[in-house]
Amino acid sequence: MAIGQLTNQIGLVFALMLVGVLINKLGFMHGETSNDLTNILLYIVSPCLIISAFEADYSPAKLHKLLMVCGAIAIMFVVEIIIAKLVFGKMKNRNLSRITQYGSIYSNAGFMGVPLTSALFGAAGVFFAIAYLAMFNFFNWTHGVALFKSKENHPSVRQNLREMVLNPNIIAIAIGLLIFLFSIRIPGPVDGLIKYITSINTPLSMIVIGNSLGNIKFTRQLLDFRLWLAVIFRNLFFPIAAIFILQALQISGVSLYTTVLMAACPAAGIVVLFTLQAKGDASPAVTLMTTSTILSVATIPLVFAIMELM
Repeated sequence: MAIGQLTNQIGLVFALMLVGVLINKLGFMHGETSNDLTNILLYIVSPCLIISAFEADYSPAKLHKLLMVCGAIAIMFVVEIIIAKLVFGKMKNRNLSRITQYGSIYSNAGFMGVPLTSALFGAAGVFFAIAYLAMFNFFNWTHGVALFKSKENHPSVRQNLREMVLNPNIIAIAIGLLIFLFSIRIPGPVDGLIKYITSINTPLSMIVIGNSLGNIKFTRQLLDFRLWLAVIFRNLFFPIAAIFILQALQISGVSLYTTVLMAACPAAGIVVLFTLQAKGDASPAVTLMTTSTILSVATIPLVFAIMELM
């Protein structure tokens, strides 16, 4: 893959984020509007994109490759969880320990990874991005939630499973698999509606993210080396480790590029929500997420350049 082409495409996508920053500074988008648009993207647009990606002719080889990618991603998450526990798990500050562990492991796969994949690799890329999204949701609602459990906030296993199963994106994956496995053709008008909805995914996602970045306030948290270490793990170390794992399992082509892209995305914004739910100080989580997102404009092309050299 041409690094120059990738960099140009990523530059274009991040330019949309700058539009979001401008919108924020002009006061055109308020907090409630941003939250509403986020819900629309996560619970309507993203599921439509997933279903659209599964509109492909079934083949055993393609299914086998999808399952191989799922297995590789599961291995990646297990490795990341173990390393993050060893590096960040012994901190005396429990709030910072769980923020750095979660932030280093979980990328913004759904909200940023899928739009980037769609823009760079089209439906073929989104098809394999779904594997990452499925594994992300499984580990997020099991290990991720467990990191933030406390006496005040201790959801049951049943509740975690319920939230995971009822997530619209997981439902969309189930529907999409049925469409793929049985070669179901979506009726023309419905298919057209889905494609119209998915067309707004990339621009709207980046604008909403940019609007959120417009609220950044530079604080003393930026000087905490532990947060910077978590950013290095999230943006560089774990994505590069993912390349080794994927290549060792002989995964190549679009499935390799897509999975690496999803793994190279910045820290997931859910780290802020989980911290708030656990009644912890969310400022380190906000600092980690925003720093990771800003630096990703340089680290994503860097990860791909490293992959081309391997």
